Amino acid sequence: MDDKRLTEIVPSPRQLRLQQLEFYAFIHFTVNTFTDKEWGDGTESPEIFDPVKFDPGQWVSAVKSAGMKGLILTCKHHDGFCLWDSKLTDHTVMHSPFGRDMVREVSDACKEGEIAFGVYLSPWDRNCPLYGKGKEYDDFFTGQLTELLTDYGDVFSVWFDGACGEGPDGKKQYYDWDRYYSLIRTLQPGACISVCGPDVRWCGNEAGHTRKAEWSVVPLRARDSEKIAEKSQHEDNTEFRRRVDARDEDLGSRSVLAGEEDLIWYPAEVNTSIRPGWFWHESENDKVRSLKELADIYIRSAGGNATFLLNIPPDRDGLIHENDVQRLKELGEFLRNAFSENLVPGALITCDGEADRGNVENVTEDSYDRSFEASSDKADIVIDLKKKEALGYIVIKENILKSQRIESFAIDIREDREFREIYTGTTVGYKRIVPLEGIRTDCVRIRITDSRVSPVISFIGVYRA
Repeated sequence: MDDKRLTEIVPSPRQLRLQQLEFYAFIHFTVNTFTDKEWGDGTESPEIFDPVKFDPGQWVSAVKSAGMKGLILTCKHHDGFCLWDSKLTDHTVMHSPFGRDMVREVSDACKEGEIAFGVYLSPWDRNCPLYGKGKEYDDFFTGQLTELLTDYGDVFSVWFDGACGEGPDGKKQYYDWDRYYSLIRTLQPGACISVCGPDVRWCGNEAGHTRKAEWSVVPLRARDSEKIAEKSQHEDNTEFRRRVDARDEDLGSRSVLAGEEDLIWYPAEVNTSIRPGWFWHESENDKVRSLKELADIYIRSAGGNATFLLNIPPDRDGLIHENDVQRLKELGEFLRNAFSENLVPGALITCDGEADRGNVENVTEDSYDRSFEASSDKADIVIDLKKKEALGYIVIKENILKSQRIESFAIDIREDREFREIYTGTTVGYKRIVPLEGIRTDCVRIRITDSRVSPVISFIGVYRA
């Protein structure tokens, strides 16, 4: 396949905006929180839903403390209980002791906290008597979508999973995805339709595992693979933790794309929970993921050409538990400290020797308007730090408005006037974070060893340990 053709595939403005969020929150909250279940069956009474200390400002503060820039609320899970004042069913928060439009309060808190607001709406509704009746149910579902997408301001993400079952008469519901997508494009044209949608794909598991090489340019047919009930948010905890299947490990290399007629920009999202389950369970209060584990997932996802969607489930009071709040605060402090001081702006930067370096200095600013394009499909970028430093991380970003070009790269450090290779990597894309674990050197060399066409670098960061 012609490499130039591969680089004609670029993100839409909505995809770029979501990628730039990098890290955002999932909030799973419904009657399941009060029944101690992961999946409700639709028979739960609204009377059980009464989060007496509900405080969406506390949610927003907690997710912002971790460095997240958005929040997606489960407005309706599979049980069919609506957290907003839906006019299409009585199975809502308005018929509970709580009696308030929770979606409105959360969207308002996100606006006040200056983070993006998104919605999750389960296509499977185990409470609705129309489920399994084809167009009748689709009319109901699109009616609820319309409510959520017209009454609560701008939405950055509409998040679908593929869970599916049978209706009261035993008939399976076949979702009219194209109708749903068209409605979203009309009502919220800036929103990304995620996972079971055309804008953002599922990474392939819900445990935080990532691929060695994550490609955003993939075959068009990859979209349909997400519309599968058995994959997303599975009730079986074993399946919930399953790793990426080996056959799905490579989605976009030259060999995989050979012979593919239709290609799309379809970036990955890594979604997992801060706890073993998606909903709060008292028995899991001591099972919050460690700071080390969360930091590692962040480095591999947000730092591996994907976005990171971390679920934080509120408890029955309607608050994020103190253990989760503390861990989010620790994660934010770690990220701020790890990437607080970029040594590149004060360094001497050259590319393939002084004579050919061109505008390589532009990589000191994180801006697509000031990116650096190498003169060939390979490049050596040397960053002379002038004195020895203990290094924590290197960050490399491509200008993805020029597509994803880099196939492989290596990092060398200078020791006794000679360079020694310490890392080899594959894709870069929007962002690649390379851990260096305190290694000391006064000079770093980044070698782009293979690209589809000349690489376009938008940013390089070298950070102290």
